[in-house]
Amino acid sequence: MIITAFNGSHQRINGNTWTMVEAFLQGAAQKGAETRQIKLAEKRIEHCRACKTCWFKTPGVCPLPDDGMELLNAYSRSDVVIFASPLYTDNVTGLMKTFFDRLIAIGDPHWGTDENGECVHRARYAKPTKLIVIMNAGYPEQTHFEHMRLLFRRMARNLHLKLAGEIYRGAGGLLTKYEPSMKSSIDSYLNLVREAGCETVNRGAVSFELQARLEGPLLAIPDFSRVFREKVNELCDSLI
Repeated sequence: MIITAFNGSHQRINGNTWTMVEAFLQGAAQKGAETRQIKLAEKRIEHCRACKTCWFKTPGVCPLPDDGMELLNAYSRSDVVIFASPLYTDNVTGLMKTFFDRLIAIGDPHWGTDENGECVHRARYAKPTKLIVIMNAGYPEQTHFEHMRLLFRRMARNLHLKLAGEIYRGAGGLLTKYEPSMKSSIDSYLNLVREAGCETVNRGAVSFELQARLEGPLLAIPDFSRVFREKVNELCDSLI
Protein backbone atom coordinates (compact mmCIF):
# COMPACT_ATOMS: atom_id res chain seq x y z
CA MET A 1 0.00 0.00 0.00
CA ILE A 2 1.32 3.43 -0.97
CA ILE A 3 0.16 6.35 1.18
CA THR A 4 1.03 9.90 0.15
CA ALA A 5 0.28 12.91 2.32
CA PHE A 6 -0.04 16.34 0.74
CA ASN A 7 0.65 18.92 3.45
CA GLY A 8 -0.83 22.33 2.67
CA SER A 9 0.73 24.18 5.60
CA HIS A 10 2.85 27.21 4.77
CA GLN A 11 5.23 26.21 7.55
CA ARG A 12 8.41 24.77 6.05
CA ILE A 13 9.68 23.60 9.44
CA ASN A 14 8.05 20.84 11.46
CA GLY A 15 4.77 22.44 12.50
CA ASN A 16 1.49 21.18 13.89
CA THR A 17 0.16 19.72 10.64
CA TRP A 18 3.47 18.00 9.93
CA THR A 19 3.46 16.51 13.44
CA MET A 20 0.01 14.97 12.97
CA VAL A 21 0.84 13.62 9.53
CA GLU A 22 4.13 12.13 10.65
CA ALA A 23 2.42 10.30 13.53
CA PHE A 24 -0.17 8.86 11.13
CA LEU A 25 2.48 7.79 8.62
CA GLN A 26 4.59 6.20 11.35
CA GLY A 27 1.68 3.99 12.28
CA ALA A 28 1.02 3.08 8.64
CA ALA A 29 4.71 2.32 8.02
CA GLN A 30 4.76 0.00 11.03
CA LYS A 31 2.17 -2.12 9.21
CA GLY A 32 4.17 -2.21 5.99
CA ALA A 33 2.87 0.76 4.01
CA GLU A 34 5.14 2.83 1.79
CA THR A 35 4.65 6.39 3.02
CA ARG A 36 5.63 9.88 1.96
CA GLN A 37 4.79 13.40 3.15
CA ILE A 38 4.98 16.14 0.53
CA LYS A 39 5.15 19.74 1.75
CA LEU A 40 3.37 21.82 -0.86
CA ALA A 41 5.20 24.91 0.45
CA GLU A 42 8.40 23.43 -0.96
CA LYS A 43 6.91 23.04 -4.45
CA ARG A 44 6.23 25.55 -7.20
CA ILE A 45 2.53 25.34 -7.97
CA GLU A 46 0.92 27.74 -10.42
CA HIS A 47 -2.80 28.48 -10.33
CA CYS A 48 -4.96 26.42 -12.67
CA ARG A 49 -5.83 28.55 -15.71
CA ALA A 50 -8.85 26.47 -16.79
CA CYS A 51 -7.31 26.04 -20.24
CA LYS A 52 -8.54 22.41 -20.31
CA THR A 53 -5.44 21.31 -22.22
CA CYS A 54 -5.13 18.44 -19.74
CA TRP A 55 -8.58 17.25 -20.86
CA PHE A 56 -8.53 17.59 -24.63
CA LYS A 57 -5.02 18.16 -26.04
CA THR A 58 -2.72 16.28 -23.66
CA PRO A 59 -5.08 14.08 -21.60
CA GLY A 60 -3.93 13.82 -18.01
CA VAL A 61 -0.94 16.10 -18.56
CA CYS A 62 -0.94 19.73 -17.39
CA PRO A 63 1.12 22.09 -19.60
CA LEU A 64 2.12 24.50 -16.83
CA PRO A 65 5.92 24.52 -16.32
CA ASP A 66 6.02 23.94 -12.58
CA ASP A 67 5.97 21.03 -10.11
CA GLY A 68 2.35 20.23 -10.82
CA MET A 69 2.94 17.05 -12.80
CA GLU A 70 5.29 15.73 -10.13
CA LEU A 71 2.47 16.14 -7.61
CA LEU A 72 -0.15 14.64 -9.93
CA ASN A 73 2.06 11.63 -10.60
CA ALA A 74 2.58 11.11 -6.86
CA TYR A 75 -1.19 11.36 -6.39
CA SER A 76 -2.13 8.89 -9.12
CA ARG A 77 0.38 6.22 -8.03
CA SER A 78 -0.92 6.21 -4.45
CA ASP A 79 -3.48 3.84 -3.00
CA VAL A 80 -4.38 6.27 -0.21
CA VAL A 81 -3.95 10.04 -0.25
CA ILE A 82 -3.96 12.34 2.75
CA PHE A 83 -5.08 15.94 2.45
CA ALA A 84 -3.57 17.78 5.42
CA SER A 85 -3.94 21.45 6.26
CA PRO A 86 -4.26 23.86 9.13
CA LEU A 87 -7.56 25.72 9.30
CA TYR A 88 -7.14 29.17 7.75
CA THR A 89 -10.12 31.57 7.81
CA ASP A 90 -12.52 28.63 8.13
CA ASN A 91 -11.01 26.75 5.21
CA VAL A 92 -7.91 24.96 3.96
CA THR A 93 -4.93 27.14 3.13
CA GLY A 94 -4.78 28.92 -0.21
CA LEU A 95 -1.83 26.70 -1.08
CA MET A 96 -3.94 23.59 -0.53
CA LYS A 97 -6.81 25.00 -2.58
CA THR A 98 -4.42 25.71 -5.46
CA PHE A 99 -3.36 22.05 -5.33
CA PHE A 100 -7.00 20.96 -5.30
CA ASP A 101 -7.66 23.02 -8.42
CA ARG A 102 -4.74 21.38 -10.21
CA LEU A 103 -6.30 17.95 -9.61
CA ILE A 104 -8.60 18.76 -12.52
CA ALA A 105 -5.99 17.05 -14.70
CA ILE A 106 -6.65 13.64 -13.16
CA GLY A 107 -10.33 13.80 -14.11
CA ASP A 108 -11.98 12.74 -17.35
CA PRO A 109 -13.90 15.56 -19.08
CA HIS A 110 -16.86 13.27 -19.73
CA TRP A 111 -19.71 13.32 -17.27
CA GLY A 112 -21.34 10.47 -15.45
CA THR A 113 -23.56 10.31 -12.38
CA ASP A 114 -22.97 9.28 -8.80
CA GLU A 115 -25.08 6.88 -6.76
CA ASN A 116 -27.64 9.65 -6.21
CA GLY A 117 -27.91 10.49 -9.91
CA GLU A 118 -25.98 13.74 -9.52
CA CYS A 119 -23.57 14.71 -12.32
CA VAL A 120 -19.88 14.13 -11.72
CA HIS A 121 -16.79 13.87 -13.91
CA ARG A 122 -15.67 10.34 -14.67
CA ALA A 123 -12.43 9.04 -13.19
CA ARG A 124 -9.38 8.84 -15.45
CA TYR A 125 -7.21 6.62 -13.25
CA ALA A 126 -7.84 3.60 -11.06
CA LYS A 127 -5.86 5.01 -8.14
CA PRO A 128 -6.00 6.36 -5.51
CA THR A 129 -9.11 4.81 -3.98
CA LYS A 130 -9.16 6.26 -0.45
CA LEU A 131 -8.86 9.63 1.24
CA ILE A 132 -7.74 10.53 4.76
CA VAL A 133 -8.21 14.08 6.03
CA ILE A 134 -5.93 15.60 8.70
CA MET A 135 -6.51 19.15 9.94
CA ASN A 136 -5.80 21.25 13.00
CA ALA A 137 -6.99 24.64 14.19
CA GLY A 138 -5.78 27.19 16.71
CA TYR A 139 -9.24 27.42 18.29
CA PRO A 140 -9.93 24.65 20.83
CA GLU A 141 -13.48 23.62 19.87
CA GLN A 142 -14.08 20.78 17.41
CA THR A 143 -17.09 22.67 16.01
CA HIS A 144 -14.74 24.79 13.88
CA PHE A 145 -14.42 21.82 11.52
CA GLU A 146 -18.11 21.22 10.84
CA HIS A 147 -18.09 22.77 7.38
CA MET A 148 -14.84 21.02 6.49
CA ARG A 149 -16.51 17.66 7.07
CA LEU A 150 -19.00 18.54 4.34
CA LEU A 151 -16.27 19.87 2.03
CA PHE A 152 -14.28 16.65 2.17
CA ARG A 153 -17.33 14.50 1.60
CA ARG A 154 -17.85 16.45 -1.59
CA MET A 155 -14.16 16.20 -2.45
CA ALA A 156 -14.24 12.43 -1.99
CA ARG A 157 -17.30 12.22 -4.21
CA ASN A 158 -15.79 14.36 -6.97
CA LEU A 159 -12.49 12.47 -6.91
CA HIS A 160 -14.12 9.01 -6.71
CA LEU A 161 -12.51 8.26 -3.36
CA LYS A 162 -13.75 6.55 -0.23
CA LEU A 163 -13.46 8.91 2.73
CA ALA A 164 -11.59 6.46 4.96
CA GLY A 165 -10.85 8.71 7.92
CA GLU A 166 -11.08 12.26 9.22
CA ILE A 167 -8.78 13.55 11.96
CA TYR A 168 -9.56 17.07 13.15
CA ARG A 169 -7.71 18.64 16.07
CA GLY A 170 -8.69 21.79 17.93
CA ALA A 171 -6.03 23.59 19.96
CA GLY A 172 -3.52 22.28 17.46
CA GLY A 173 -0.81 24.66 18.63
CA LEU A 174 -0.33 22.49 21.70
CA LEU A 175 1.03 19.69 19.54
CA THR A 176 4.36 21.48 19.21
CA LYS A 177 4.32 24.11 21.96
CA TYR A 178 3.29 22.85 25.36
CA GLU A 179 4.33 22.90 28.99
CA PRO A 180 6.18 19.82 30.34
CA SER A 181 3.12 18.86 32.41
CA MET A 182 1.13 18.41 29.18
CA LYS A 183 3.59 16.06 27.48
CA SER A 184 1.88 12.82 28.48
CA SER A 185 -1.47 14.06 27.13
CA ILE A 186 0.10 15.17 23.84
CA ASP A 187 1.95 11.87 23.51
CA SER A 188 -1.26 9.95 24.18
CA TYR A 189 -3.06 11.86 21.46
CA LEU A 190 -0.30 11.33 18.90
CA ASN A 191 -0.34 7.63 19.75
CA LEU A 192 -4.01 7.62 18.75
CA VAL A 193 -3.06 9.24 15.45
CA ARG A 194 -0.44 6.49 14.94
CA GLU A 195 -3.14 3.93 15.68
CA ALA A 196 -5.24 5.52 12.95
CA GLY A 197 -2.38 4.93 10.52
CA CYS A 198 -2.21 1.30 11.59
CA GLU A 199 -5.95 0.83 11.13
CA THR A 200 -5.88 2.37 7.67
CA VAL A 201 -3.45 -0.31 6.53
CA ASN A 202 -5.01 -3.21 8.44
CA ARG A 203 -8.70 -2.39 7.98
CA GLY A 204 -8.73 -0.03 5.02
CA ALA A 205 -10.17 2.80 7.12
CA VAL A 206 -10.07 4.45 10.52
CA SER A 207 -12.74 2.90 12.73
CA PHE A 208 -15.62 5.03 13.99
CA GLU A 209 -14.59 4.14 17.55
CA LEU A 210 -11.08 5.49 17.07
CA GLN A 211 -12.32 8.61 15.29
CA ALA A 212 -14.55 9.31 18.28
CA ARG A 213 -11.55 9.03 20.61
CA LEU A 214 -9.58 11.37 18.36
CA GLU A 215 -12.34 13.97 18.74
CA GLY A 216 -11.95 14.07 22.52
CA PRO A 217 -10.40 17.03 24.39
CA LEU A 218 -6.66 17.29 23.94
CA LEU A 219 -6.28 18.04 27.65
CA ALA A 220 -8.69 16.55 30.17
CA ILE A 221 -9.21 19.67 32.29
CA PRO A 222 -12.49 21.36 33.31
CA ASP A 223 -13.69 24.17 31.03
CA PHE A 224 -10.77 23.62 28.67
CA SER A 225 -11.95 26.13 26.05
CA ARG A 226 -12.14 29.00 28.57
CA VAL A 227 -8.77 28.19 30.11
CA PHE A 228 -7.14 27.86 26.71
CA ARG A 229 -8.65 31.17 25.53
CA GLU A 230 -7.36 33.00 28.59
CA LYS A 231 -3.86 31.58 28.13
CA VAL A 232 -3.84 32.61 24.47
CA ASN A 233 -4.89 36.15 25.36
CA GLU A 234 -2.14 36.36 27.98
CA LEU A 235 0.37 35.29 25.33
CA CYS A 236 -0.98 37.90 22.92
CA ASP A 237 -0.58 40.62 25.54
CA SER A 238 3.02 39.60 26.13
CA LEU A 239 3.83 39.77 22.42
CA ILE A 240 2.19 43.10 21.61
